[in-house]
Amino acid sequence: MRITEHPVRQFERGDLVHFFYNGQKLEGYSNETIAAALHATGVRRLGHSPELHRPRGLFCAIGNCSSCFMTVNGQPNVRICVTKLENGMCVEEQRGKGVVPT
Repeated sequence: MRITEHPVRQFERGDLVHFFYNGQKLEGYSNETIAAALHATGVRRLGHSPELHRPRGLFCAIGNCSSCFMTVNGQPNVRICVTKLENGMCVEEQRGKGVVPT
């Protein structure tokens, strides 16, 4: 579900883009964050806590917490709540602590 109207904020939708989430092709808009696009497609669980493996969802949405860490285009620990969506992005759920590829 996407918010289309807001009493204070104006939404400027960008172009329709396609991205991949855990191998599944999804749609979003270029001016929204990855987290917003995932939320609009029904994805509520963004990962698990590193030690106890409890499910995590969108929490602060301003880049201050670690609830939305995902691997984006092979780069781990990307805060998807503040990262803009781009056409062709490959977003993957991250289990545990992210490992930087060598």
